[in-house]
Amino acid sequence: MNDVAAAAGVALKTVSRVVNNEPGVNIVTAERVQAAIDRLGYRRNDSARTLRSGRTASIGLVIEDVADPFYSGLSRAVEDLALRQGYLVFTGSSGEDPSRERELVLAFCARRVDGLIIVPAGTDHGYLSPEFDAGIAAVFADRPPGTGCDADAVLCDNAGGAQSGVQHLIAHGHRRIAFFADSPAIFTAIERLYGYRRALAAAGLPYDEGLVAMGPPDQARVQADLERLLSAPGPPTALLTGNGRTTVAILRALTALTALSSMPVRHGGRLTDLAGMAVVGFDDFELADVLGITVVAQDPSGLGRTAAELLFRRMSGDAGPPRRVELPTRIIERGSGEIPPRRSCD
Repeated sequence: MNDVAAAAGVALKTVSRVVNNEPGVNIVTAERVQAAIDRLGYRRNDSARTLRSGRTASIGLVIEDVADPFYSGLSRAVEDLALRQGYLVFTGSSGEDPSRERELVLAFCARRVDGLIIVPAGTDHGYLSPEFDAGIAAVFADRPPGTGCDADAVLCDNAGGAQSGVQHLIAHGHRRIAFFADSPAIFTAIERLYGYRRALAAAGLPYDEGLVAMGPPDQARVQADLERLLSAPGPPTALLTGNGRTTVAILRALTALTALSSMPVRHGGRLTDLAGMAVVGFDDFELADVLGITVVAQDPSGLGRTAAELLFRRMSGDAGPPRRVELPTRIIERGSGEIPPRRSCD
């Protein structure tokens, strides 16, 4: 800064005001200082600034998988709002591993982030108590915090969304509806199973455990479960899938199980006949509109934006009781969820 001040012919305090966007410097002087900064390649020492202010202007974001399009949308929304506030975002993926989640969270805290947004993998968050005592703010997104932690949470209406998806299939004549979802240890998967069961009960239909397949959304597992269901007596005529990755795995499995002579028929470039199976997917995904897949759409950007807004409110001094915000879902009809059953449902 001394070099910049000498080059611009101004006092050190003037350079400080320009660098920190403070008032009190006329436009001509500010432009001369900025020209000197550009010419000399000066960069502010943020580490020194942190020591003075006690804040790092950074937040940590822990999600399940940075490669998952759902979490990519959530992350981008957090980053956009943070940048408008002058904050950087450090992001890490837990991979649904509670120990990795804790490791990432504590690593971010060790780097003195001012706040955290966490998509939890674990169910015990008592380890955050010392961080809260030290002044770290935290908001949970997509799933609520576990035991030992009382914090803001931003969720979607998982049960209501799944219920509406099943009701949509029932309204189109289906009575044997299978449910494919993620591992039952995951909060969102269990909530969506609850919504599935609630829709069946409301329609007077029995719950059949044989029509439910839950587990990691890897292709081999999904395909094996689909083959089992389709070869059993009284096979399903419709499917509700529990998330975007499971929907994609189901579509690949259906394609693999369909002979060339009966490959899905396309009308207007949209997939409208999945080998006679009606499909409603929970979560929208890329190319779902091209393939004609009916979905229960969440708002990952809304989740991220709302979580970030709550976090910045907390970091600004809001000491009110923890809030739980639940965002709605909506059905987008594209053809696959409107296929009537081809077999008797009796």
